[in-house]
Amino acid sequence: MPHSQNPPEFLVDAPARPAPLTFAFAHGAGAPMDTPFMSFFATGLAAHGWRVVRFEFPYMARRRSESGRSPPDRQPVLLETWQRAIAALEPGPLVIGGKSMGGRMASLIADEAREGGASVVGLACLGYPFHPTGKPERLRTDHLATLRTPCLICQGTRDPLGNAEEIAGYELAASIRLHWAADGDHHLAPRKASGRTAEQNWTEAVEALDSFFGSLTMIRSTSKG
Repeated sequence: MPHSQNPPEFLVDAPARPAPLTFAFAHGAGAPMDTPFMSFFATGLAAHGWRVVRFEFPYMARRRSESGRSPPDRQPVLLETWQRAIAALEPGPLVIGGKSMGGRMASLIADEAREGGASVVGLACLGYPFHPTGKPERLRTDHLATLRTPCLICQGTRDPLGNAEEIAGYELAASIRLHWAADGDHHLAPRKASGRTAEQNWTEAVEALDSFFGSLTMIRSTSKG
């Protein structure tokens, strides 16, 4: 099915005052932009003073109006959707990223967008899919070894798509920092036996993102000075 050339529809969470930075926040492969996970991070970051803009890839938007379950779009469509979202959100500053697949797609175009003149100042990934489930040999890390865009990855220590032990052996660029969700799975949620809750892990990840966004605005202010 042909996809629209228009920018995707946005769901915006923003503070009352003008925000110094916008976070373009894309969903993962299997769930839409308004899940409890996505909403927690969007509203939490808005409460810290950041503007958060969510959007859906064409296949997910179609699921809202069509019967059946459309499979994810092919990568060229996902990347083009990201490019249209970035163009619609100019001028920045802008951090791009998202949950799982949404963050991975953003990571593939972050450097290109910056070099092409877009106001992308950072990348933020929540639960990065370093490899498919059960296939640790199929790494999705080649571009992460040379990534120049400042990046924060919030990852569960026992994420089946890349846990702490596995990631310790990966070659990742110096531009990437990691925030670990204790005992977290791919949704950053811990097991009950850990004594922690998903809300605790999510709140700590929001705080890590808040600190990361703050560092980016400071860098930007210094570079302009």
